[in-house]
Amino acid sequence: MKILKWAGPVVLLAVIVIGDQIRMNRPAHKYRLTLEVETLEGLKAASTVVSVHPYRGYQPGGRTTSRGDAVMLDLGEGRNLVALMLHDDKGHADFDGASFVAMRAYQAAGRKISFRDVGHQTGAVPVTGELMPVLASLGNPRDASSIRRLPPDDLSSLGDGTRLRRVVVEAVPNGVWPLDFGGLLGEPVTRTIAERLPWTENEGDAARAVTAVGFSEAIEPGRAFTRK
Repeated sequence: MKILKWAGPVVLLAVIVIGDQIRMNRPAHKYRLTLEVETLEGLKAASTVVSVHPYRGYQPGGRTTSRGDAVMLDLGEGRNLVALMLHDDKGHADFDGASFVAMRAYQAAGRKISFRDVGHQTGAVPVTGELMPVLASLGNPRDASSIRRLPPDDLSSLGDGTRLRRVVVEAVPNGVWPLDFGGLLGEPVTRTIAERLPWTENEGDAARAVTAVGFSEAIEPGRAFTRK
C-alpha cells in the first residue's frame, strides 16, 4: 500500500523531469544546407542537416547553439569542397552564423519571419553574399594543414569548368525528440565529418585549419567542422 501511495507522485515527478528535458533539448528548427557545384562531369551536390537550439535553461546568459556537421562535397579525383560551420564577419570568425543562416536566408528571400517561424517554412532559398559560409578545400583530407580557403566565385583551382552553382537552405522536420530517426519522425542531424576528416576532433589540428583559412583568434575552432 505504501508503494501505491508514492507511485502517483513519483510518476508525476518523472513526467515533469522528462518533459523539462524535452523542452530544453528539442531544437527550435532544423535545416538542410546544400552545396551544388557544376563540373565537366556534370552537377554534383552534397548536404548536411543541422539542428538549432535556443537556450531554455534557468541560468542567464545562455546562447542559441547548433548541432551537426560541415558540408563536404567529393568532386572526384581527390578534389573536394567544404562549407564550414563558420562565417566571415568582416574578417572575424563568426560561429553563431550557423545558427541563424536559415532564418536570415528566408528573410533575404523576402519572407517576413522571426526565429520562431523558421520551422514552419517550406521550400529552399538561396544563401548568398554575407550569408555564405566559409568555403575551403583540402589537398589531403587526412591533413589539416592542407586546407585552403576558396572564394565562392572562383573554384577554378578545383579543375577546369568547376563552378559553384548555388548554396541553398531549407527547413526540414524536427521529428519527435528523442525519437528522431528520419522519415515521419524527422530528419536526423548529419554526423559524417569525423569519418571523412578525422583530425577535426583534435582542437590543435582544427586550430591550424581555421588559422589557415584566415581566423587565428577563433575559440573552440573544432566548431567550424562539427557541433555536438
